[in-house]
Amino acid sequence: MNVVDSCAWLEYFADGPNASFFAPAIEDQDRLLVPSITIFEVFKKVLQQRGEKEALEKAAMMAMGRVVDLDSTIALLAAKISVETQMPLADSVILATARAHRATVWTEDEHFKAIPGVKYVSRI
Repeated sequence: MNVVDSCAWLEYFADGPNASFFAPAIEDQDRLLVPSITIFEVFKKVLQQRGEKEALEKAAMMAMGRVVDLDSTIALLAAKISVETQMPLADSVILATARAHRATVWTEDEHFKAIPGVKYVSRI
């Protein structure tokens, strides 16, 4: 199973230099888990930069994977991760979602760089 971080979704949608790194995880919809917080982050950023129509299109594409809502189990695990790693809220929720589902996180966010179970590529 795969969880794609918000920055990775944005890189993919923008066809940025690392888009091809994230494509296998994003395009394998049967194995794609989408934390609801990533939909929030991506929708907000695309809304600010490209408008509501494109933001809704991107959110719909993301929802083609299995959307995982923030429940109390993931929230508690995310809080523990945040305390242990000093990771921000959204990143903690993304990592907690991945751990709860034994999934790999795909990202270019340095907060995840040295964490086991993460496929990290540096931003170009």
